[in-house]
Amino acid sequence: LGRDAFADLAFSIWKDAGVKAAVSQHDDSYTGAAYIFIEDSTGNNAIIICPGVAGTISEADVEARVDLIGGASVFITQLEQPMPAAHRALEIARAGGARTILNPAPAAEVSREMLALCDIVTPNESEAEGITGVRVVSVADAEKAADAFLAMGVGAAVITLGENGAFYKDGTQAMHVPAFDAGPVVETTGAGDAFNGGFAVALAEGLDPVDAVRFGSATAAISVTRPGTAPSMPTRDEIDALLAQG
Repeated sequence: LGRDAFADLAFSIWKDAGVKAAVSQHDDSYTGAAYIFIEDSTGNNAIIICPGVAGTISEADVEARVDLIGGASVFITQLEQPMPAAHRALEIARAGGARTILNPAPAAEVSREMLALCDIVTPNESEAEGITGVRVVSVADAEKAADAFLAMGVGAAVITLGENGAFYKDGTQAMHVPAFDAGPVVETTGAGDAFNGGFAVALAEGLDPVDAVRFGSATAAISVTRPGTAPSMPTRDEIDALLAQG
């Protein structure tokens, strides 16, 4: 992080949530930010990302956190930092025995070597198409994209499908998980973040991957009923209540 208002906001949110944040702050750059444009009629978004200091994360920076990354039970990363840093982090996590998750966002080409380090990938439709070449407009298409990921060496794929839920496939099972209805959609910004956070938490707590997809889907469903990104994230009680409704 930089030393600015966005960093202060991040620390405040983490403190309120009881999260111990192992991050460093830098004086020579700024905290990454996103400019978000919302379509009022649907709540869909377009996002311009300014990575700030996150865009300077190096393999050496990652290696300085080897104890933290290597000791995780579940490790999740994405592509808002340079690709070599994400690749190295996955190597460290895999060597430490963590279950490794890659959310390939923002969309970018990912090498087969990097994909082979992933126990699970969690792309949306466009991200899946960008990596596999499979255009995803239906659940059947999502299964084809998942098959392509498995052929590339990934252990399992979760293709998120917005209002159509998510599709999970590994070497032994395939399942379409419908979206939850938590209320009218206000804004979709952060829905992917909500899904991935919920999914990773559920896996860390020992849930079956399909049940973890349901947990992530419930998390995302609640988040899109509220404006904002961090402020829209639901509490554990809210997620459990939605899951209990079936």
